[in-house]
Amino acid sequence: MNGNRFAVALFGILVSVAIGFLAYEFIAPLTVSVFLYYSTRRYHQALSRFRLPANVRAAIVMASLAIPLVLLVSYAAVLLVIEARQFVEAYALVDVAAKNFEWFGGVTDIPELTVEGLYDAYQSGDLAPFIDFATEHARFLTTLVSQFFLNLFVVIIVTYYLLIDGDRISAWLLRFDEDAIIREYLEAVDTELEAVLFGNLLNVLAISLIAIGAFSGYNVFVPEPAQVPYPALAGALTGIASLIPVVGMKIVYLPLTIISAVPILLGGDPTNLVYIAVFLFVAVVIVDTIPDLVLRPLLSGEETHVGLLMLAYTLGPVVLGFYGLFFAPILLVVGLTFANTALPRLLGASDS
Repeated sequence: MNGNRFAVALFGILVSVAIGFLAYEFIAPLTVSVFLYYSTRRYHQALSRFRLPANVRAAIVMASLAIPLVLLVSYAAVLLVIEARQFVEAYALVDVAAKNFEWFGGVTDIPELTVEGLYDAYQSGDLAPFIDFATEHARFLTTLVSQFFLNLFVVIIVTYYLLIDGDRISAWLLRFDEDAIIREYLEAVDTELEAVLFGNLLNVLAISLIAIGAFSGYNVFVPEPAQVPYPALAGALTGIASLIPVVGMKIVYLPLTIISAVPILLGGDPTNLVYIAVFLFVAVVIVDTIPDLVLRPLLSGEETHVGLLMLAYTLGPVVLGFYGLFFAPILLVVGLTFANTALPRLLGASDS
């Protein structure tokens, strides 16, 4: 009997090591999946009032996240290309690049962003430098694209099935109970992770609305040369950027400030720079500072200290890379909840 137990235990260890190795290889998409699951679980549960099956509700949640994000990023990319092309043409930057960059020397003009325009550019040889660059780095580009779509596929699949089977996973884990310590700990972790990560989603939505209102309101009161382009799009991107530690929203409103100021510096009315300074003040104070001081403590969870959470968001990417942005706060919640619930009981501390 003991021999059978040892064989089963050894097999379980080997399987666990294999699963752990695979999980480590895909730790980034798996971490993002857990982050998205807890961020959207309340939304998934709220849809149950419409008597929809769990898989339909999960599909609605995923579509609600993916479709707006894809449209927003696509719209931003198209506008960026269009605005960049107009800026390059307005200030003859193609000639400057041709003189200073040897590989760019074959380009004489920026092609029209149409099928016919790209075909004409291909025939004239204007696309040759870009084609040569892509050919020389084909392996790297192919690997980069394939890894992106593989990780995206893992995120979608894992998040979808966590939304559907999250309760089953929780029930399975609670089977390993001993004096209610495991149950109390797992339930506390589950509740706190949902509070913290759902709070992040609410924070993104709130900052997006504040930024859209602030940028649009600014444009109403300033002359046209000093207005910021696409205030609604800029506001939405500012909200999404609030997830990024340290720099956060600054990666949106600082470039936006520069983009708005450049035409004025290159030939506009210098007095309009005062309005640009006002916009920067609005972005820093109304969009960045005040919401961070007011909203983040309210949406940081029930037990997790907001200072430690900010530290986790800051140090996670520094130590672990991109996925540390999602992994560090999850690890912080898991560790603090263990210290607050399971550890005192394991050490025999009194409840008083």
